[in-house]
Amino acid sequence: MRRKATMGCLILICIILQSTVCQMIEIASIKPNLLIILTVSFGLMRGRRDGMVTGFFCGLLTDIFFESIIGFNAMIYLWVGYFSGYFYRIFYDDDIKTPLFLISVCDLAYGIVQYGFMFLLRGRIHFFYYLGRVILPEVFYTLILTIICYRLLYAINRKLTLTDKGGVDGFV
Repeated sequence: MRRKATMGCLILICIILQSTVCQMIEIASIKPNLLIILTVSFGLMRGRRDGMVTGFFCGLLTDIFFESIIGFNAMIYLWVGYFSGYFYRIFYDDDIKTPLFLISVCDLAYGIVQYGFMFLLRGRIHFFYYLGRVILPEVFYTLILTIICYRLLYAINRKLTLTDKGGVDGFV
């Protein structure tokens, strides 16, 4: 129960930060994607199921707050969480290279899918322009923020894992 409440709070905090702080720190209409960081991190640390659940709720809240089509981002984030959960078996605590690589690949895939469904189907075929001006800068910006946020998310997950197993503070 504590894990679900904490995940709900983390998702709400990230969506609030995405809609407020990230709007203020955007550079040339490019802002980092905190929800990709959260979804991939928990998919990587907890497995496919938790990655899918986290991704679904992150995407659903993104759809509710930012988009006009409900379910589109929920589906994309769900798949991102499921894909990142495959790397659960090769996750090492002290290595940040795997999360950085996985977050960059997922953010790149998210940008390409977003382009494909939101722009390409409307006849806008300037893919390389969109790739160079929007997708890649967002991936780079998200990676910079990942270096800062990932350790915090890892510490929260570690604390939750210790309390679930009845560790140091696990007197529930």
